[in-house]
Amino acid sequence: MALFDLLGRSWALGVIWQLSNGPMTFRQLQESCESVSPTVLNNRLKELRETGVVARGDGGYALTPTGRELFILLEPFGAWSVRWAERFSGDEPSA
Repeated sequence: MALFDLLGRSWALGVIWQLSNGPMTFRQLQESCESVSPTVLNNRLKELRETGVVARGDGGYALTPTGRELFILLEPFGAWSVRWAERFSGDEPSA
């Protein structure tokens, strides 16, 4: 349940998703997560670092091996969520 609590916090999944492509600086993350406030982003990064999902290095913030493993588990939700959203957008007939 602790993992779901962490992932359910605003922008936690967004940060993980953005870092899946490689390290990013704070500014790059903030630009990628368009509407996130600096305070929220800082808090999320702190929590993700404390839980071993993200680390800060020379290239900025990056997923740890644990974070990459978590992303591999989460990645299928990306395609599923697109199909799910299409059901509500009128692009697909409803079942």
